[in-house]
Amino acid sequence: MYIEKLKALLTLKKVPNLGDSSIKKMVRSVGSAVGVLQEKPQNLLKIDGIGTTKIKELHNPKYQKMADQEIAFIEAEQLQYYIYDTPDYPEKLKYCIDSPVVLFSRGHIQLKGRKMLSIVGTRKVTSYGVRFCEELIEALVPFDPVIVSGFAYGVDITAHKAAVKNQLTTIGCLAHGLNQIYPKVHQKYVASIEENGGFFTDFWSTDTFDRKNFLGRNRIIAGLSEATIVIESAAKGGSLVTAEIANAYHREVFAVPGRAYDTVSKGCNMLIQKKQAHMLTSAEDLIHKLAWQQTAPTTPSIQKQLFVTLEKEELQIYNFLKSNGKELLDVIALRCAIPTFRVAAVLLTMELKGVIRPLPGKLFEAV
Repeated sequence: MYIEKLKALLTLKKVPNLGDSSIKKMVRSVGSAVGVLQEKPQNLLKIDGIGTTKIKELHNPKYQKMADQEIAFIEAEQLQYYIYDTPDYPEKLKYCIDSPVVLFSRGHIQLKGRKMLSIVGTRKVTSYGVRFCEELIEALVPFDPVIVSGFAYGVDITAHKAAVKNQLTTIGCLAHGLNQIYPKVHQKYVASIEENGGFFTDFWSTDTFDRKNFLGRNRIIAGLSEATIVIESAAKGGSLVTAEIANAYHREVFAVPGRAYDTVSKGCNMLIQKKQAHMLTSAEDLIHKLAWQQTAPTTPSIQKQLFVTLEKEELQIYNFLKSNGKELLDVIALRCAIPTFRVAAVLLTMELKGVIRPLPGKLFEAV
C-alpha cells in the first residue's frame, strides 16, 4: 500500500547519523520521504538541526539496495509494517518524538481503541513477583487490556504467559529482527503469543543482535502504552530505563513496593520514593488512577472453574497448599497422608492444570 514511502523511509533509516527524529523533521519540511531523497542538499541544510554530517551519505545507492532487500524479506515472510504518519500506526506511539518511522510486526495485532499496559521487571523474578504479576493480570481481565512487554526472562515472559492464559492480547517488543528469537528458550511461546497478539520491532533482519538494542526496544514498550508497571527491579537495570522513558513521554508509571533489603525491590522502592512512580499494591490502584471502565464481561475466576476438574487427591493437596502456603513435597505427602511417589505424580498433573507452581528448593504453592 505504501511501498514507495516504505522504501524511502527504510533508505533514510540506513543513512549514518540519521535517526527517527531527524527523518521526521526532514519529511515535515520537504513534504514526503520520497521528496527528501530527491531534494537538493543545500535545501536540506536549511532545516534546523540538519547538518552536513547527517546528509553527506544521503544519496549513496547502497542504502536503497539495502532497503530493497529488507522489503523482499518483509514480503517473503508476509510481515506487517506500520509507518509513523499513517492511520494504522499504534496511536500512543505516534506522540513519541523518537518513535520508529517504520515498525515491523508479526502475528494478529489489532490495537485500535484498546487499553494498553506495559509490564516490565527483573530477569531474576522472585516467586512473589511471579504471583503478583499473574494475579494482577487476572484481575484486569474485565478491562480487556493489551499486555505489552519485552519477551525477556523473568517478569517479561511471566506477563506474556499470564496474558495468554487469561485470553488477553499480548505484544512482545523485540530487540532484534523478526528473523530470530532471543532468548532461544522462549521459542516455545512464540506461537501462542502470535495467536493472541504478536511481536513488534524496528530492527531489521540484517541487524546483528546486540545488548545495546534493548534501549531502542524499551522506548517502544514505554511508548505503546498509557502506563508502565515495574514489578521488581534492582537499583539499576533496563526496567528503570523503561520507567524513565515512560515518564519522559508523560505516561503513568507504577511500581510494586518491596522489602527495603530485597535486591529486586530496590529499584521499585526508589521509583516510589523519588515520586517517579505510583505505588501499586493491587489492580484497584491502577484502575482508579487510569479511570478505566470495564470493556469485557466479568468472568468467573479461573480457580473456581478449575475446582470442578480437580480429582479427589488433587483437591486435597490444593486445599492444603492454599491453607498452609508453600511446602515441601515430603511435608505435603505426610500431612495429606498420600504416598510420596503418588504426590509427585499428582503435583505434576496439577502443575500442568495451572493450579500449583513449583518453587526453588523443591517447594510447591497453590496458584
